[in-house]
Amino acid sequence: MNDNMDFTMKFETKKEEEVMDEKSVIMYVFDALKEKGYNPVNQLVGYILSGDPTYITSHKNARTVIRKYERDELLETIIKDYLKEK
Repeated sequence: MNDNMDFTMKFETKKEEEVMDEKSVIMYVFDALKEKGYNPVNQLVGYILSGDPTYITSHKNARTVIRKYERDELLETIIKDYLKEK
C-alpha cells in the first residue's frame, strides 16, 4: 500500500447508459424481452400492473433500465403514444 497521500487520485465510474426517454426505455426493454424468447407485451403488462421487476429480464440490463422511470410514467407514455395514432 502506498503511504504517500500527497497526490490526488482520480475516481472514475462506468458511464451509465445513455439517458433514454420513456418511449426509448419501453422499446429497449421490449427488444430485450423478445431476444430472450418472452412475450414482451405480457411481460410489460405484468410489470406495470404489479411492479414486480422479475417480469423484466436482466438481459441487456433491461431490468435496471426500466426501473429508472416510475410505472405510471411508462403507462402515461404508452397511452399518449397510442392515442396519438388514433
